[in-house]
Amino acid sequence: MIRIHFAADAFARVRFAPRPAPLQELNVALMKMCLPDDALLFGRWRQRLLRSLPPAVGPLRDLVPAGQAPLFIDVFSDSLGTGLDAVRATPPALVRSEIERVNADRPSPPPPWIRDLHRGDADAWQLLRRAQHAAFDTALRPVWPLIQDLHRAEFTRHALTVAEHGIGAALAELAPAARLRGNIWEFEAPYDRDIAVQGRDLVLVPTFHWTGPPLFSDLPDRPLYLTYPAGTGLPLTAPGANHAGDAGDALSGVLGRTRVDILHRLADAHTTSQLAGRLGVSNATASAHAAALRAAGLITTVRAGRAVLHRRTALGSLLVQRGGRMRG
Repeated sequence: MIRIHFAADAFARVRFAPRPAPLQELNVALMKMCLPDDALLFGRWRQRLLRSLPPAVGPLRDLVPAGQAPLFIDVFSDSLGTGLDAVRATPPALVRSEIERVNADRPSPPPPWIRDLHRGDADAWQLLRRAQHAAFDTALRPVWPLIQDLHRAEFTRHALTVAEHGIGAALAELAPAARLRGNIWEFEAPYDRDIAVQGRDLVLVPTFHWTGPPLFSDLPDRPLYLTYPAGTGLPLTAPGANHAGDAGDALSGVLGRTRVDILHRLADAHTTSQLAGRLGVSNATASAHAAALRAAGLITTVRAGRAVLHRRTALGSLLVQRGGRMRG
């Protein structure tokens, strides 16, 4: 369980990042690429991205041994160039301590360029900058316009919630299993962590590649940044890319073909009996499928006289778009 403890005035210092952070989105995309989880959904995306990364990205493997990333690459600037400059401007003491931390259990000495980075060598810094830039160009640039659109929609959604219901309501619905209990904000996580928010800003940053618990960047003299999963739970694909089958097969594998068919049909409102007739199932079966999709936030159901009408939500539409066109 993650518990964030707010001081009396801390709620007034919570804000949502207005634009995506290129380097942080890159960090979580590369983390997702390296993890073995969600193989059904992300397996093909993972393999494709691994094959496409150019040799220039190689130094990033040296920088993150055994999945331990140095904290100085946690940068939340909203442009790539500014973010790369911010990494370079990290105080040398923090660079040295973080390189020492992540390499403490390394069975062999780090590569020479890492040792050069430790002592502040300019060529080593340039090597890191080229690696981050090449990784962004390969992994994120093709989908960056989509990420910007998704971020804008996420920001608008929470801005409306804050305006209508207050910051507490926005925090409570930020992520699955999030709860606000008095001054304590809780998240389900496979580990325990308590974080105090006092005397500094808390910045909430959505990510569209991560599907795990929230991630924190908690460095001295900086805001506390919380990166939370806000995507569809499917890999992002660039418009026009010929990878629709990956997402479509994955979506069917998770929801089942019948529920995927329902999502496609509910671009227009249908009653339960209309759905049953089109799918060739009983009303009870169609109703059960609709209930499951409604519980997941993928459709809405409203009463219309003696019948009920089901329609796809924005999230359901986004899943359909990412999942490719229905076959047959």
